[in-house]
Amino acid sequence: MNRNLYRLVLSAALIFGTALSAGAQELNARVKVMHEKILGVDPQVWTSMERSVSDFLNTRKWTADDFNNSERIDCNFLINVTARNEKDPDVFTGTISVQATRPIYNSGYTSPTINTIDRDFVFRFTQFNALTFDDNRVTGPDALTSNFTAVLAYYAYLIIALDYDSFSPNGGTALLKKAQNVVMNAPEDGGVKGWKPFEERRNRYWILDQLLSPRFTTYRTAWYTIHREGLDIMWNKPAEGRTKVLSTIPVLQQIMRDNQQSTLVQAFFNAKSDEITRIVMQGTKEERTPILGVLSQIDVVNAGKYANLNK
Repeated sequence: MNRNLYRLVLSAALIFGTALSAGAQELNARVKVMHEKILGVDPQVWTSMERSVSDFLNTRKWTADDFNNSERIDCNFLINVTARNEKDPDVFTGTISVQATRPIYNSGYTSPTINTIDRDFVFRFTQFNALTFDDNRVTGPDALTSNFTAVLAYYAYLIIALDYDSFSPNGGTALLKKAQNVVMNAPEDGGVKGWKPFEERRNRYWILDQLLSPRFTTYRTAWYTIHREGLDIMWNKPAEGRTKVLSTIPVLQQIMRDNQQSTLVQAFFNAKSDEITRIVMQGTKEERTPILGVLSQIDVVNAGKYANLNK
């Protein structure tokens, strides 16, 4: 079953009896701008920024596919502005946190697909100027204005791609390539960071590079297995679904062995550590002990949590 048909079936199961409106956009993004560290700015600037980002994400068509309102992908964008350029008051620095979820069939549960904090975020925002983006011209006349929309577009494409991949094998490839186009044509001037491979190992470049690399094909297969073959069947086949989800842990372990600098595996656990832990803990102590041991090795950030659960 392809991604669009399956999502339609899933949506009907979730809201049976409710009228649907066709032609909606893909994202249902909730946007929040925090600015506690910035003084002396008209509050309307922050309100305008919040509204502009929300409109940009929620009213733009990111794919050629038709979505119903119930199918839109729930996501959160939190922009935390931490500095303002003294010489150019329209230029801001901060972080952007992005989260997204995917509904699980025949349940009220939503599974996290992305949970990240991007700390390489500098941009220009001019009140009353609409945010615009063109796939064919990612970088416009002003690098910092372009960086604002490029970062937002990158995460929009990534969210949708991961959602598509969870419904059909490699279903998000076309969207990943759109995100890669943003990476390859992103602005370079004005102190912009996060797009180049030499800057660091865990930035926007490396996420896309690894998702599209043949070295990581097993990762995307595991991603599909967890969602479509695992979580989606747990409503009526809980043991089989749990087995499918846990069968992907050795796959992630092998990816880490083969690619010790894997950005993807840590990104996976940033989103799914709690979810995987809950599923592991449903087993007996004899079942969960070796799995928690593996998790401690491949998800070092959460190793303490796994060790405590293994006592």
